[in-house]
Amino acid sequence: MKTVNIQAAKTHLSRLVEEVASGNGEVVLAKAGKPLVRMVPYAAPRQARREGIFAGQGWEAPDCWSAADDPLGTAAEAPLFHGAVEEAPDKD
Repeated sequence: MKTVNIQAAKTHLSRLVEEVASGNGEVVLAKAGKPLVRMVPYAAPRQARREGIFAGQGWEAPDCWSAADDPLGTAAEAPLFHGAVEEAPDKD
């Protein structure tokens, strides 16, 4: 990564742009030695994702939600915690 002051960049802007565009790295523009902006090669934006690209291609078996095949049985309906539940201490 190369750092160039803005004054010098004004004079050599075309050369700096060519350097960045050719893939030779990035150029940081600075003012009084303090980095301000970074020049990077342009990358075309990716195409937006289309909704429904797989619409109608998926299926589920008629008995996929059948309770008879549930490996957990009724455990899924039971409470998560068993035994005594401690109450929070009083804030006085």
